[in-house]
Amino acid sequence: MNKSKEKTHFIGVDISKDTLDLALYVEASYPNFIDLKVTNEIKGFKQIIKWLKSHKIALNDCFICMEHTGTYGLLLLAWLNHLEVEACVEPGLHIKRSLGLTRGKNDKIDARRIADYAFCHRTKLKPFKIPSQLVLKIKQLLTYREQQVKIRSSLKNSRKSHQQYNALTKQDDITKLIDRQIKGLDKIILNVEQQIKTLIKQDTSVKKNADLVESVKGIGLVTAAFMLVTTNNFTSFENGRKYACYCGIAPFEHQSGSSIKGRTKVSHMGNKHLKKILANGANSASMYDKELRAYYQRKLKEGKDHKLIINAICCKLVNRAFAVVKRQTPFVEIYQHGLSK
Repeated sequence: MNKSKEKTHFIGVDISKDTLDLALYVEASYPNFIDLKVTNEIKGFKQIIKWLKSHKIALNDCFICMEHTGTYGLLLLAWLNHLEVEACVEPGLHIKRSLGLTRGKNDKIDARRIADYAFCHRTKLKPFKIPSQLVLKIKQLLTYREQQVKIRSSLKNSRKSHQQYNALTKQDDITKLIDRQIKGLDKIILNVEQQIKTLIKQDTSVKKNADLVESVKGIGLVTAAFMLVTTNNFTSFENGRKYACYCGIAPFEHQSGSSIKGRTKVSHMGNKHLKKILANGANSASMYDKELRAYYQRKLKEGKDHKLIINAICCKLVNRAFAVVKRQTPFVEIYQHGLSK
């Protein structure tokens, strides 16, 4: 239950790798803030409780808001979750744009602005649900896998340039060395994917949802794992449309009255990496799924751009994934040629 609108004390936290800057917003004393700086570790977190007690405030009476900073805020979130203290994690750009015109910037000012943002938007903010340890393990493996994939791609590009040298130098030692590195990375990536499979099998709910999502043509192990992680096992998003917005594949109208009639297009703000992964799946689905193949060919004949069609198929894959999870039944391909016309 979201109790943020019932709170009278709001704390904004500006997170960095080593320290936390906190600003306490007390509604009765606005515009005065009470500031604190602590280390980003358990020892520093305990100082927050002492700091609040000195002002006769209990930690449970506060609603805490912070920017999304990746792994730097995970320990604080886990600590707050253990103490059953509500906290929300908001995109930095969302906070920045909500403030209007501002001047100056430092960690202390940022913490105050986040606290002010939390108070002003207290009726809309939703407490952050920290992922389970299993989901965090899968996320870490996916991050490591993507790092290895990038290194492999770099090596493959490097190999091509060295092949050009070989034509002149007749020296192929470097390309042979690169080939061995690429084979080693192939093994590492396959091993990571196997570890992800093993982790998914450890939780009945996670395994069930992964199997359901993978029943949709165009969604494989890696895409399913990314969806499980980014949706916290399909609990963070209410429907496929909202998730499509998060991925940056949902189209939005751009018109007003009779004078502004812009094209319907997707927003550039989204998870670009996930969008790329879904696009790869959509390309595969457009070839192997009968219904989507017919859809792709029909839109192509209408003169639609390839990327636009693939984006639409991405949305279809996301909606199918959310549908099978909601129904808890695998996807069944029902295709009639007459429907494709």
